[in-house]
Amino acid sequence: MFSSTTAFHRWFEQVCAAQTYEVTRVPVDRLDGWSREEGTGNLVHRSGRFFSVRGLAVTRSGRAVDAWQQPIIVQPEQGVLGILVKEFDGVPHCLLQAKMEPGNAVLVQLSPTVQATRSNYTGVHGGRPVPYLEYFLTPGRGRVLSDALQSEQASWFLAKRNRNMVVQTDEDVPLLDEFCWLSFDQIAELLQTDDLINMDTRTVLSGAVGLRRPAGAVGAGPDPDSFQGALAASWEPQGWRLNGTTELLRHLALAKERCTLTREVVPLADTVHWSTRDGVVVHDEGRHFTVLGVRVQASNREVSGWSQPMFMPNSQGVAAFLAKRVNGVLHLLVQARVETGALARVELAPTVQCQPADYGPGTAPVFLDTVLSAGPDRIRFDTVQSEEGGRFYHARIRYMLVETDEDFPLQVPPQFTWMTVRQLIGFVRHGSHLNVEARTLLALLGFQPAAPAAVCERALAGAVPDHR
Repeated sequence: MFSSTTAFHRWFEQVCAAQTYEVTRVPVDRLDGWSREEGTGNLVHRSGRFFSVRGLAVTRSGRAVDAWQQPIIVQPEQGVLGILVKEFDGVPHCLLQAKMEPGNAVLVQLSPTVQATRSNYTGVHGGRPVPYLEYFLTPGRGRVLSDALQSEQASWFLAKRNRNMVVQTDEDVPLLDEFCWLSFDQIAELLQTDDLINMDTRTVLSGAVGLRRPAGAVGAGPDPDSFQGALAASWEPQGWRLNGTTELLRHLALAKERCTLTREVVPLADTVHWSTRDGVVVHDEGRHFTVLGVRVQASNREVSGWSQPMFMPNSQGVAAFLAKRVNGVLHLLVQARVETGALARVELAPTVQCQPADYGPGTAPVFLDTVLSAGPDRIRFDTVQSEEGGRFYHARIRYMLVETDEDFPLQVPPQFTWMTVRQLIGFVRHGSHLNVEARTLLALLGFQPAAPAAVCERALAGAVPDHR
């Protein structure tokens, strides 16, 4: 435990200095343990496990571009992302790990207690066992506060899901090297730092937002006319909302019914507009992303060295919620978005989610200009975070919450709807409802700093939060 985040940063610097790691780019056709599958050109591992890179043909997408082909990561196995929670002096703390991932823009970031694929924790790599795994896979080792199968980045994964868990324990937990206990308040403060808390931690934390009070929601409460007042009202289980849960579920169901997306796995070698040049797989116009290879050496992983392919976006992304106060309650503009690789095909997503550099004049997604042209007085948070560093190389997204003015219309295009924070908290408890970018934004919004009485004691005492 740390007395302050300053003490944490001193510890973190020491841990990073004690680790040795090296990530070297190598041609995809010279990756140790990987090869091109005969007849398809797919990138596959010699074990037949972990993951493979194949081609995907998309048609009838319902987007501005109706059909395309692309490389896609196929990883059918489900992993475990878990955070262990324990109270110290009545204050809940989360057990996180300072962990290197080869694709991180800043190599060492804070990961969950457990972050492991099934191939990892069943020992396919032949390395060390995954610490603390028993708290998440052994029944009765703790009290489960959150447990849901959640999707991964559907632009690059095909039907990929991980089990997101938060488990509370009363046991004496041995503290291993490179692990630390952080309170929810400390995590809230650290989330304001770019590239420090990794994507896997953020998605698990989104399932814990309902366990925490928003900043200023305890005691006398904030000024009801302020942003914090509107946020606190949006948090209330019995608070006023523009749309009820039934209407929101119907909105998502209708979006899925309207979805005409079809997709087919095709050989990587036959993927239209993609080719291998100079040791990487690239789009013919140099757009979207690149498939590259890396060789990794690390002192603190289950195995000391390995090679793998990775996806690298060719530009930085943007994911943002527009927010509007309605009757003094903060509402977020959420879209039912067709997700290329998502198992459910449609998930609830941020108002804006794209790589702006991929769009020419007149082709940008709706509301992108509203987000990017917002003045400082309208931006409630703005941070750049790394995406999943185990499969993506230097993938970073600018996450924003932008509050609109009073003149912004409540009537929006049919794929959009308005939701309160409490409604998002309810939806995140169910898999395949909120995509990973929306879950990161929920974590950033739910873990705002300087919140007194940070954790909802009723929730941690065993009561199920009201998610109506």
